Amino acid sequence: KTADLIPFCHPLNIQKCDFHIASEDNRIVIECTCGLEGKTGVEMEALTGVSVAALTVYDMCKSITPPTAMSVQNVCLLDKTK
Repeated sequence: KTADLIPFCHPLNIQKCDFHIASEDNRIVIECTCGLEGKTGVEMEALTGVSVAALTVYDMCKSITPPTAMSVQNVCLLDKTK
């Protein structure tokens, strides 16, 4: 759905999308790995995946934690192999 959310981002046939979610100290760390056979990168799909996952956790936790006590931080690309 990345192409539906980000202008000029073309739809891709993603063949792999894995999430790793861990609790560290007083925070949740989310990593998303995407892949496909082809010549284009999938970094926008991975960044979108992490962002949507973080917003989902935020939405689920706001009933037990004051929303102003939570934040989404440090969304970044860790690696790109193509």
